[in-house]
Amino acid sequence: MDLSVALAVLLAALLHATWNALLKSGKDMLLDTAAIVIGGGVVAVPLVLVVAVPPAASWPYIAGSALIHIAYYLLMVNAYRAGDLSLVYPLMRGTAPMITAVLGVLALHEWPGPLSCLGIALISLGVFALALRTVDHRPSRAAVGFALANAAVIATYTIIDGQGARVAQDAWSYICWLFVVDAVPFTLLVAYLRRGSFAAAMCERRWRGLLGGGLSATAYAISVWAMTKAPVALVASLRETSVLFAALIAARVLRERLSARRWAGACAIVLGALALKLA
Repeated sequence: MDLSVALAVLLAALLHATWNALLKSGKDMLLDTAAIVIGGGVVAVPLVLVVAVPPAASWPYIAGSALIHIAYYLLMVNAYRAGDLSLVYPLMRGTAPMITAVLGVLALHEWPGPLSCLGIALISLGVFALALRTVDHRPSRAAVGFALANAAVIATYTIIDGQGARVAQDAWSYICWLFVVDAVPFTLLVAYLRRGSFAAAMCERRWRGLLGGGLSATAYAISVWAMTKAPVALVASLRETSVLFAALIAARVLRERLSARRWAGACAIVLGALALKLA
């Protein structure tokens, strides 16, 4: 993987952890998620005026990704309702690389080399170490269940968008149009679920939504672009270093307690990222 691509993916990881921390710090997970999704769509609207319209062959990927993202948002909302950022985020993001690697082999015929496999294994093991709790801090079964289910969803849309961007032959065009399309079905769903208070809630959260949506859109745009420059499994695994950033934010900003075991897991993730860089 080229150094510039690796650094870009690390920046995307930091941005992704930041907007998840912003979401976790909110008062109403569903409405805050809707605000961020809308914000991402609003940020992308001016961009679709300057990028090319994706070719017809890429639109099934955009539509499929938008539908799968509904499940992603709903599972994320329920996971954060039930558990801490330092528990849910590692499980959601960290188990996805293993699933993505398998799907990458089956769907895209991308076979990672020995060092890449070591990197994926170290990142995954580090994530599990971060997610484990001590006896007096047993994790919520609901939080773990929602997070693991979302890991499978993340792996699925990662493969879809990686392939869709390649079919489009223009990652920026693909991702800009995806964010605009993606905002529509989830917004309509939340507007129906919270009818009567939705408009006022979105107005109240407009700046939070624009900030979170901007961070989310930028992070994912970088990731999808990187998937056109390097194997999807490697990009997805390096992106999961966002777990390390999330752990630091959870400890310093949200005041969540991180044990020595969790810090050891963070170190394993860093070593895994280095292995991926050297692959």
